[in-house]
Amino acid sequence: MITTHLQKEELKKKRGIKMKISTKGRYALRLLIDLAQHNDSGFITLKDIADRQNISKKYLEQIVPILTKSGIVQSNRGFQGGYKLAKNPDQILVYDVLVATEGNLSCVACLDTEVNVCPRKEDCTTLYIYEGLNQVIETYLKGISLQDILNREQSFDYVI
Repeated sequence: MITTHLQKEELKKKRGIKMKISTKGRYALRLLIDLAQHNDSGFITLKDIADRQNISKKYLEQIVPILTKSGIVQSNRGFQGGYKLAKNPDQILVYDVLVATEGNLSCVACLDTEVNVCPRKEDCTTLYIYEGLNQVIETYLKGISLQDILNREQSFDYVI
């Protein structure tokens, strides 16, 4: 019998239950929003982003290679080096950022791959629920670009 909250959390980890976006995914979005806000400034140093976002530069150094490899961020070494968006903010979707940093976003393991190989899939009475949830999440996240986030942020600056 599970008696403590800690034991429940440990059991969830063992079972692979994860419906939360990690710090890596959240910080990647913050980094990209910062780059989008300063998109006309050329290459931006990680130190500047870290200072503005109050995120460890060392942690950002772990995230940037993932975003670069995914074609979301472009890097430049040396004098006036730093990072900038590889595409326009309206072409970078939250879905793509989270898949790059989190991996597969499926809510259940049997839907982690392109083809469901679960031996119970034909008899699974709840499979449609999870397929539907995955579709809703994917559609929602693919419907939000960095530009949408910037536009929403700017609408909060309006003062009467």
